[in-house]
Amino acid sequence: MIRTGLVVLGAAVVLSGCVRSSYESTPVEVNTAKGKVTCQLYTPERVQWDEAIAKPESMSKREADRICINKGAEQLKAYRAR
Repeated sequence: MIRTGLVVLGAAVVLSGCVRSSYESTPVEVNTAKGKVTCQLYTPERVQWDEAIAKPESMSKREADRICINKGAEQLKAYRAR
């Protein structure tokens, strides 16, 4: 009985940290040489989650995600400079 309770509690804690929508910002557009990339950025502490939600066809998803992570890192730097 106690073991089941601990498993349920552990699962709840793990899953509560996985709800990204509560950390989302308004999407941000970044202009690049290949076109516009739309980024879904998260809170400053979650830069590793930043990702592209729209990109030019000539750009890979990986490249677009890297642009978004860099944009999030810029915002984190500005946030820490306050």
